[in-house]
Amino acid sequence: MAKAADIYFRVDPWKIIEEGFDPGYSRVSESIFSLANESMGVRGSFDEGGSVDSLRGVYVNGVYDIQPLGRSYRGIIDRTHFMIPAADWLRTEITLDGEKLDLGSVRFRDFHRELDMRAGTLTRSFVWQTASGKELRLTFLRFVDMNHRERAWQRVIFEPLNFSGKVEFAAGLSFDVRHEGYGKCFWQDARAEGFTLQARTTLSEQEVFAGAALNIGGETRFADQTVSHHAALSLEKGKALTADKRVVILFDGSAGEELWQKGLQALADSEQTAFDTALAQQKAYWDAYWRTSDVEIEADGDPYEQQGIRFCSFQLAQIYNGGSMRHNIGAKGLTGEAYNGHAFWDTEACCLPFYLFTNPRAARDLLLYRYNTLPQAMERARMLDCRGACYPLATLNGEEACSLWQHASLQLQPSTAVAYGIWHYAHVTGDQDFLYDYGAEMLLQIARFLASRVEKGGKSGLYGFYGVMGPDEFHMMVNNNAYTNYMGMRTLECAAATLDGLRQARPAAYAGLLEKTKLSEAEIAAWREIAEHMYIPRDETGLIEQHDGYFDLPHTDINAIPVTDFPLYDHWSYDRIYRSDMIKQPDVLMLLYLYNTSFTEAEKRVNYEFYEPRTIHESSLSPAIHSILAAELGKMDEAQRFFGFATRLDLDNYNRNTREGLHVTSIAMAWANIVYGFAGLRSDGDGLRFAPRLPQRWNRLTFSIVYRGRVIKVRMEKDRTAFRLKGEPLEIMIYGKMYRLGNEEVTVES
Repeated sequence: MAKAADIYFRVDPWKIIEEGFDPGYSRVSESIFSLANESMGVRGSFDEGGSVDSLRGVYVNGVYDIQPLGRSYRGIIDRTHFMIPAADWLRTEITLDGEKLDLGSVRFRDFHRELDMRAGTLTRSFVWQTASGKELRLTFLRFVDMNHRERAWQRVIFEPLNFSGKVEFAAGLSFDVRHEGYGKCFWQDARAEGFTLQARTTLSEQEVFAGAALNIGGETRFADQTVSHHAALSLEKGKALTADKRVVILFDGSAGEELWQKGLQALADSEQTAFDTALAQQKAYWDAYWRTSDVEIEADGDPYEQQGIRFCSFQLAQIYNGGSMRHNIGAKGLTGEAYNGHAFWDTEACCLPFYLFTNPRAARDLLLYRYNTLPQAMERARMLDCRGACYPLATLNGEEACSLWQHASLQLQPSTAVAYGIWHYAHVTGDQDFLYDYGAEMLLQIARFLASRVEKGGKSGLYGFYGVMGPDEFHMMVNNNAYTNYMGMRTLECAAATLDGLRQARPAAYAGLLEKTKLSEAEIAAWREIAEHMYIPRDETGLIEQHDGYFDLPHTDINAIPVTDFPLYDHWSYDRIYRSDMIKQPDVLMLLYLYNTSFTEAEKRVNYEFYEPRTIHESSLSPAIHSILAAELGKMDEAQRFFGFATRLDLDNYNRNTREGLHVTSIAMAWANIVYGFAGLRSDGDGLRFAPRLPQRWNRLTFSIVYRGRVIKVRMEKDRTAFRLKGEPLEIMIYGKMYRLGNEEVTVES
């Protein structure tokens, strides 16, 4: 692997700590220190702003604006949408003796910043040394409320070390915020009364309310879409003075006076909770989360991997927890503008298992988001001259937002991933109501799309997909991509089987669905015919050719690529990337991960050993997939090396682009790496199967999963693994043998 860690933060099992400040690492730190509660997110930028390089961003989930793209060819979108920064509730100005606080220009010492994952808080402190010789210790604390998703909190503590006197303090709320990529503000018509604001986006016409209150007196001013509260604070040497700010950011789809009144009421309701009470409730929330969702790694040496996996779990819980069926999981979460806040097929293929086994309700809500955007997917299929539903490659509102036709039009994996997510959710949870009330209709329309996109041709005379781009995005307009063909085959089979089940279980509902969708029995039979005769390119050893002609491509030695060339999209021309057998991310291997039990160990081994040396891991989902398969094949050194990459991809800036925001897929796959990799969980077959394999350097690994109303706690040690069940008895398979979990702990030797 050509990539290397860029270690900057102090290793601690429960905290991310920055000692001293490196301005050149500012944006990376902002991403790492991001906070969110699904409804809103904020980068770890300085409250006071200043001249330090920064991507200042407060984001509200679902808030976006629109950019017309002009007339284009049929099938290529003529407008896009993208997440925009919303009300900046951290805006702060501090002036002492006429000198304004700006860490890019003033003198300071003892800089310390830490993210406490047990409390969900970000704290920053330093001593400001003014030109007049005064020393003022400042401590900033912030958190976004996990119990009340519309609330956020900010605290500033002033400690004069060698003087008494006045300091000028201003705390603000502002819609005067610029989207860095477009270089402009997308807010207009701001309404202000007191310390409250409401503004509207330029083209999507969404409205957001922002209100705040402080525990100190002063006067409020309004200018340039910003309200600010100004106060002159009297400081006494050696004594701390605390300014607390509570904030309400409300976005619920309403607008005008209705939203304004809702916002005022929400702000009034927040008055019942003091800052310290909210902080205690925040800590209680995270205590409860870690009691059920912690992954504990006991290993020799520094808690390097422990910090990494907790950071991933912490960010996943912040990014999404099932609060709304209007939200999906953006590729950067709420941590930056890269990828425009869009959700990709990664949600169902990579993120869903975390929620499936920790918060099944959240997993269901993620899939209901896809159901609620089914009309947009059907419109997209029509744009591509197909029938049924084609789910978008990149989206916030359900419409296709990717303007790169080779990705938006050629990648079928969003649709097959949604189908896989529906099947996997119903398979694991047994939620037949969801499958028949919502899943069946989605599967039907996805199958209809695939059947209208597939062709029979080539030397084989079988069905396949032509002119596509598989998960490996370094090869475009290929024929018979194995992943696409196989996932298409399984989706068609699943759709037909689900409709069979619906017909038997709920005849009236089945008849109603056929009438609603104008589906015929002949169409269902055609799906079975296509699936039965789908072409999967593989040889007698089980080696699967990624797509027609892949084996004939020129070879690139990925280990010879200089680390300074990463990310490749920034340093290699777009067309250069397509001219070799180098792979961006797992393609064939992704298939072996999703439908793992459908392939033999020999097939997994021959494909892993062929494709692993050709994969450059320019996608964040890539390292963990390799680690999971390496562990299954007994390649534990490789498995642990890839795990370190996956778990700390952002913490150690492996791809040299953490500054743009966190890689949510890598974060989700790091958790899967623990459960599917080292614990050997397989959930695509009958029941649950485990084959634990503890890395050599670890002494113990402990985690829990939720399964059909039960909690299974797994404790892995070097020579044994113990399973403890809370709930009704359950049979699981361990190392190929069935065991019954009941009241007593079951221990199996490795």
